[in-house]
Amino acid sequence: MRVVLAAWLVLSLLGGGEAEDMCGDAPAAPSHSIPAPHLSPEERLSPHMPESLRCDACHAIAFQIEEQLRKAEGKVGKKALKESDYLEVLERSCSQDWESYGVLELDGEKRLSGPGLPRQQPLSVLVSGGPWPGRLSKLCHGYVGEQGEASIYGAHRRGPAALRQLLCHGDKGPCAGLKDLPDPPKALQNEL
Repeated sequence: MRVVLAAWLVLSLLGGGEAEDMCGDAPAAPSHSIPAPHLSPEERLSPHMPESLRCDACHAIAFQIEEQLRKAEGKVGKKALKESDYLEVLERSCSQDWESYGVLELDGEKRLSGPGLPRQQPLSVLVSGGPWPGRLSKLCHGYVGEQGEASIYGAHRRGPAALRQLLCHGDKGPCAGLKDLPDPPKALQNEL
């Protein structure tokens, strides 16, 4: 018995890693490598939203404004807000932290990703933080200043498509001439 045990021990030591495999360890799972998007100096350092991402940014801003106004109206029973109330909501919408947004690269094209934008690819690297929140806030304030609070609130009252049309798809909007994005997903009650 001792001879058999000694022979088994010697064979185990000589076999190295093979003994571990024979003991039922699962083979290593294949790994996937997904690189982070390659950002140009402008995309990394400029205080302005890159032209190629402005349409996505506009849709994100329209979604956030719509959500904030809808929430505020829900607190007053779906009635129209007073001017002072919607002014406050629009300011709060643009001044939020925007940390849930970032840029990713799909098939060599950079896209903005976050709430209100179409789901991208499950395996991708999102670069968030950095300049993206400040850019979105600055762009949001610019849209509110350019279009006017009353005009934005009026579009909101007509529906999300009207707000996106006003901010993003007009003659001079960042999405002018581009195919419209699908309607943003509705927020779940427990997300509010």
